[in-house]
Amino acid sequence: MALLGERARSRTTPLAPLSARPPGKVPGLALAVLGVAVALGVHQVLPGVPMLTVAVVLGIVAAHLPGRARSFVRGPGKAGLTFAGKRLMRVGVVLLGLKLSLDDVLGLGWASVAMVLCVVAVTFLGTWWLGRRMGLRGDQPLLIATGYSICGASAIGAVSEVSESDERDTATSVALVTLCGTLAIAVLPLLQHPLGLSDAEFGRWVGASVHDVGQVVATAQTAGAGALGDAVLVKLMRVALLAPLVAAVALSVRARRRTGGSGGSAADTKRPPLVPLFVLGFLAMVALRTTGLLSGAAVDVAQTAQELLLAAALFGLGSAVDLPSLTRTGGRVAALGLISWGVIAGISYAGVVLTS
Repeated sequence: MALLGERARSRTTPLAPLSARPPGKVPGLALAVLGVAVALGVHQVLPGVPMLTVAVVLGIVAAHLPGRARSFVRGPGKAGLTFAGKRLMRVGVVLLGLKLSLDDVLGLGWASVAMVLCVVAVTFLGTWWLGRRMGLRGDQPLLIATGYSICGASAIGAVSEVSESDERDTATSVALVTLCGTLAIAVLPLLQHPLGLSDAEFGRWVGASVHDVGQVVATAQTAGAGALGDAVLVKLMRVALLAPLVAAVALSVRARRRTGGSGGSAADTKRPPLVPLFVLGFLAMVALRTTGLLSGAAVDVAQTAQELLLAAALFGLGSAVDLPSLTRTGGRVAALGLISWGVIAGISYAGVVLTS
C-alpha cells in the first residue's frame, strides 16, 4: 500500500507546476475582443455614441460585476487586459497617424494653427498646474492635462508609456476624459446658436475643444458636413502635437532620473527613449499619408483597424478602474476635469471668434 501511494504521488507530482502556471494573456484578450464586439454593436444601433466611449464604459462595468466575473477580470484576465491597454494602444496610436497629412495642417491657415497651439498650451499647463496644487496622486495631473489638451484617451495612453505611470492613474484619467467628452456630445450642439456660431465656426470650436476624435465626429456632425470637415481638421492638428508632447515628457523623465541619483539598479536607471518607437511609427504614418501613395480603401481599412485596436485598449484600461478607490480623490479629480473642460471650451471659443 505504501508503495502504491508513493507511485501515485510520483505520477501526480509533475502536474503541480502546470496548475500553478499563470493563465497567460489569452483569457483577458478574449474578453477584450468580446467587449469590442459589444461596443461595435451598440455603436451600430446608436451611431451618435462613439464606439471608443462605449468600450471604456464596458471595461469599467466588467471590472465591477459581482461574483466570478469580477474575479476573472482581477485574476486570470488581468494579464491580457493589461496587454491590451498598453501594447494594443501603441499600435492604435501608430495607425492614428494615417488620419493626418501635412497638407491638411497647412490648409488650416496660420491663424488657425496659432489658435490650436495656444489652446493646447494653456489647457495643458493650466490643468497640470492646478492638478498639482489640488494634491492629486501620482501622474494624474500630467495624464489628465494630456487627455484634455491633445486627444483624449489615446494621448493618455501614449504619455503613460513614457512616464511609466501607475495603471490606476492611467485608468482614472481615461475614465474622466471619456466622461467629459461624452457630455460634450450632448452639451455643445445646444450652445451653437446661443453663442452665435456659424456651422463652420461651430466645427472649428468642436475640433479645438472636444477630446477624442470619435467624440469630435459625433458632436460636429449635428451641424452638417461642412462643420464636420472643419472639426476633424482642427482636431487632427491637435493630434499632431502628440509626438512633441511625448518627447517632452521623455526628456522630463530622463532629467528626473539624473537628479534622483544613480543608486538604483540598472533597470531603474535605464533611460526612456527620447522619442518612443510607437511615436516614430505615428510620424511615419503621417508622412506616408502625406505622400498620397495610399488608396482610399487602404486608409479606410487602416482606420477600421485603428478604431478596433483602440477600443480593445480602452476596454482594458477601463477594466483597471476601481471605483471604490476613487472615493478618496474622486471629488478633486472630477473638479479638475470640469474646470479643465471649461477652460478648453472657453479658450477655444475665444480663439475661433478672433480668427474668423
